[in-house]
Amino acid sequence: MLNVFSEAPVSLFIILINILTGLYSMFMDESLMGRMAFRPKRIRKDREYYRFITAGFVHAGLGHLAFNLITLFYFGPYLELRMGSAAFILVYFGSLLTAHGAVYYAHRNDESYSAVGASGAISGILFAFCLFNPFRQIVLFGLLPIPAWLFAIGFVALSIYAMKKQASRGSGWIAHEAHLGGALGGLLLTIMIEPRSLGNFLSLIGL
Repeated sequence: MLNVFSEAPVSLFIILINILTGLYSMFMDESLMGRMAFRPKRIRKDREYYRFITAGFVHAGLGHLAFNLITLFYFGPYLELRMGSAAFILVYFGSLLTAHGAVYYAHRNDESYSAVGASGAISGILFAFCLFNPFRQIVLFGLLPIPAWLFAIGFVALSIYAMKKQASRGSGWIAHEAHLGGALGGLLLTIMIEPRSLGNFLSLIGL
């Protein structure tokens, strides 16, 4: 594990900074979450554009934090090793921006909407990973082996379901639109950076 992270320092840094800011905002300074959250109203009226980035480093709870970072742990180092650290940074933060762009579009007129989490960026990493290795087996909950492509589809499908449930209850902390925007951003950015990745994916699935 140490070998992997020594060769994938960006993945390690992102995981560590998410742990530190996540735990600090939950247990030391709860106001930090509000100051860093994605708030379309504050972005539109007060031009707080930094929220497009900072919202990706605070989470709605320990479960939210753990699920995101475990997913990043599985997929991030491989992708960084495959693409290089500079390209990985572009895909990660580019996916975060496209994710929050989707959230902004969906909730730009919602005065009370707030959202947090790295889910959008991690969706981008997950789908970028699938371009290179769609059949990599992921052992879900330590029991159920499933291919990476199925995990990716399930990740987004659950997000769509959660979006519908959230819409019926009002605004919440987790931006489910971000999963879709981030996934699309991750795919497009990876193909732009490494055009052969699309051909690799198509050949792997037999097309």
